Amino acid sequence: MTDPQLVLTERVQRALGAAFGPEYAGADPLIRPSQFADYQANVALSLAKRLRRAPREVAQAIADALDAGDVFSTVEVSGPGFLNITLNDEWVAAQALHILEDPRNGVGLSTPPATVIVDYSAPNAAKEMHVGHLRTTIVGDSLVRMLEHLGNHVVRQNHLGDWGTQFGLLIEHLLDIGEANAIAQLQAGETNEYYQAARAKFDSDPEFKERSRRRVATLQGGDPETMRLWHLFMDATIRYFNKVYDTLGVTLTDDDIAGESMYNPMLAEICADLEASGVAVMSEGALCVFPPGFTGSDDKPLPLIIRKSDGGYGYATTDMAAVRYRVRDLKTDRILYVVGADQSLHFQMVFAAARMAGYLTDDVSAEHIQIGMMLGADGRRFRTRSGESVKLTDLLDEAVERASAAIAERGYDEATRAEIARAVGIGAVKYADLSVSHDSEYIFDFDRMLSFTGNTGPYMQYATARIRSIFRKGGVDPATVAGPILLGEPAERELALQLLGFGSVIENAAALAEPHRVCAYLFETASAFTGFYEKCPVLRDDVPPATRASRLALCALTLRVLETGLTLLGVPIPERM
Repeated sequence: MTDPQLVLTERVQRALGAAFGPEYAGADPLIRPSQFADYQANVALSLAKRLRRAPREVAQAIADALDAGDVFSTVEVSGPGFLNITLNDEWVAAQALHILEDPRNGVGLSTPPATVIVDYSAPNAAKEMHVGHLRTTIVGDSLVRMLEHLGNHVVRQNHLGDWGTQFGLLIEHLLDIGEANAIAQLQAGETNEYYQAARAKFDSDPEFKERSRRRVATLQGGDPETMRLWHLFMDATIRYFNKVYDTLGVTLTDDDIAGESMYNPMLAEICADLEASGVAVMSEGALCVFPPGFTGSDDKPLPLIIRKSDGGYGYATTDMAAVRYRVRDLKTDRILYVVGADQSLHFQMVFAAARMAGYLTDDVSAEHIQIGMMLGADGRRFRTRSGESVKLTDLLDEAVERASAAIAERGYDEATRAEIARAVGIGAVKYADLSVSHDSEYIFDFDRMLSFTGNTGPYMQYATARIRSIFRKGGVDPATVAGPILLGEPAERELALQLLGFGSVIENAAALAEPHRVCAYLFETASAFTGFYEKCPVLRDDVPPATRASRLALCALTLRVLETGLTLLGVPIPERM
């Protein structure tokens, strides 16, 4: 355990038990960073009333019971009852060296490992991948990376919109324009144009409309030729999705696809099961579940429609089937649905209905990771000037072009410039998204996200490149640096102390499903390194050998922490900037 806050929590809890009895040993010590010391324990103020003693007296009793060992250098009571704790420099240095020697950089493993399903990205095969899919894709992928790094068994689920009545007109349009033309158009990402042409015919041509309706029936009936055409459409569409995923650097593959079509054979059974158990009842011709606590604007119970009055199924049916499959067949412990915040009510009702049905058991956590909307400079939904959704590929291409322009004067050859521009452009877009809370709306601003200052992807990438340049200049391989670490300057101590918290940050970010916590930590780490770099020369001739070795060790550890953190976020790291 290298995180000072965790160490202090354990020590103060032990002191609480020793000072006031075992029933107080589980109290939260309320450890916080302090401007007057390294950390502050505020528990005395909250316990004073319960103990009927003055807060300063309680704080002093805790201080007297604390086993400082080699961890603390000073423990002081201040103000109304704060406990100010300063760590021992030798302890901080020893913990930093321990992390340097740890191939996992202080990040622990989940004990026991859990099976976690992450449902993310989920584009609709009948529509172009647009900017609305960006956040669900990269937030979900960062969570997958962190959860896997912690040793969990993670199952990616790309819940594609690949089934439904719209496929009748899509397949008929494919036949009209020819298979080769349809494949070319879909692989090129012209799904919107394809769908719009098909829809226009459906709305204006009665014969095409009738053909499309008949095609829906043969699709739902599993007709071999219709299924062949459906697979043709989907294979071409998925190839395009994979190009986008490759550009974004996300880890989704064809093996992770679990679309609506997968659950279609289960839907009739789901309806029969829910009706037989009494969980679902008929209401106005539709089969509905009425989870308690959900009411509409008229104060009447709100239905979750499982089967429509015309006999069709909706998203709720598929989601109920997915919950049952994931719990019963995949044996999951936790399900994360990385989906837009506007679906909050839907998922609340699905989770409640699934628990009523026994599909979602008490030992399984189901969480909606709400994704806020991406906004334009006008504060409205991010769209083109004509009001259309922005194609995700267009946005990513523009990010790379702008990044290329930003580094144009740095003297790189064309191939190197293209490689760096791709990493910087894509990294800037991803980091800007991940650095804000996933449920928050944020304004998409190329100028801000491509800036080399502030909490941005380029700044973080530049920080790693700058550290590598130190090792190149010194002719040292950072992997061979071994310390020991000495903390003679305040900037050295500040950096070392910052590095000790990396493991806890990753563990908390995964537990809370909040990647922005990692971004905030990495920015603080890069800022601490900047302070260190400015005040503590590493390679200068007048630096004593022991100090040089120590500072190289701090550089190596910082580099590893930054690279590991950015990799877990899915942000590419160029070798040079």
